[in-house]
Amino acid sequence: MDYRSLTFLEESFRWFGPADPVPLSYIRQTGATGVFSALHEIPYGEAWPIDDIRDRRATIEAAGLRWTVVESVPVHEDIKTGAGDLSRLFDNYARTLRNLAAEGITTVIYNFMPVLDWVRTDMRHVLPDGSECLLFDPVQLAAFDIHALCRPGAEEDHAPERIAAAAEWWQSLDDAARGEFVGNVIDVFPGCKLGLTLDDIRAMLDRYSGIGRPELTANLSRFLDAVLPVAESVGIRLAIHPDDPPFSVLGLPRIVGTAADLDAILSLSDSVSHGVCFCSGSFGARPDNDLTAMVRQFAPRIHAVHLRSTHHEPSGTFYEADHLAGNADMPAILGILLDEQDRRQAAGRADWRLPLRPDHGHTMMDDLGRYTPLTPGYSAIGRMRGLAELRGVMHGLRGAQFRAALA
Repeated sequence: MDYRSLTFLEESFRWFGPADPVPLSYIRQTGATGVFSALHEIPYGEAWPIDDIRDRRATIEAAGLRWTVVESVPVHEDIKTGAGDLSRLFDNYARTLRNLAAEGITTVIYNFMPVLDWVRTDMRHVLPDGSECLLFDPVQLAAFDIHALCRPGAEEDHAPERIAAAAEWWQSLDDAARGEFVGNVIDVFPGCKLGLTLDDIRAMLDRYSGIGRPELTANLSRFLDAVLPVAESVGIRLAIHPDDPPFSVLGLPRIVGTAADLDAILSLSDSVSHGVCFCSGSFGARPDNDLTAMVRQFAPRIHAVHLRSTHHEPSGTFYEADHLAGNADMPAILGILLDEQDRRQAAGRADWRLPLRPDHGHTMMDDLGRYTPLTPGYSAIGRMRGLAELRGVMHGLRGAQFRAALA
């Protein structure tokens, strides 16, 4: 017997379906055994047909992998704003959960970010070693907010020095560069291109007039009241993803960004189906978040794991660092998650295994010539490197644990 007889977190990769430039055969070669995937082709708010779910699962399994986690079943904007035919939307979401459970899929990630999912201002920031990563620059976001979107009252949300720097930066761009930049900001919904325009974003923002943190939290609570009983009845674990970045953008409320936010959200229900997708990169975009303390505090409610690390500049700019660099103490985080998995297994829980995936990854080596705007941050080689590093940390932790037990 050796340390490899101990259990590890289940290694997975995100896969965006048949249109993903990274095929399932490549994912299997990384050593991953599962994928986080979704039916991105189905419009938000519509129920996922069981035949489509079955076909997607069969495709994944034919490649020698397992559909580990659904990422994501999107929450329609009407649910977030509390307007429209909510009964139909709740029914469709519940039907999707039932259909997923019927096909043996038990973990579903969702988010409650208004209007936009994750926001970056540079999809191809070049690092000193020549690889590329995703970057968020608050000056560039201010330029988008004030000069491209022309949002009323935008100047009130940005410091004077940033407003001045944003104006200078915006003036330095020609029309083509401005168009590319605007597209990067507003059309990064993972795995699909919605073809949104600035007018679309303005209309979506208008719907949030009068909606602040309390109202958005109340709308989340109403959503959970509607779908959690169904999830619990069919054995689905719902995992809310943190906001990315975890602070207000474009004047919109963000309610999943800190330990206090998570504590408040998880207190909305003690259902075993109500949990969190712990994303160290999203939470790590706030320098004041103690990632190790957060994963320790919320470990019993974690249903899925995204691991990446963030590098911060004093200016407020952040970018995605190597998985073992940046602000995340990855050995400490993985150690806590392994302990939690051991606790669940000892308790005899059927859902003891924690699925993880390396979140994002640098575009590097041969992938530099294969960049695709469909899936920025999801190149093959950078994520494979990240997964290999995370695997190495887990083996080191388990090896040390095993040797200590023998001493």
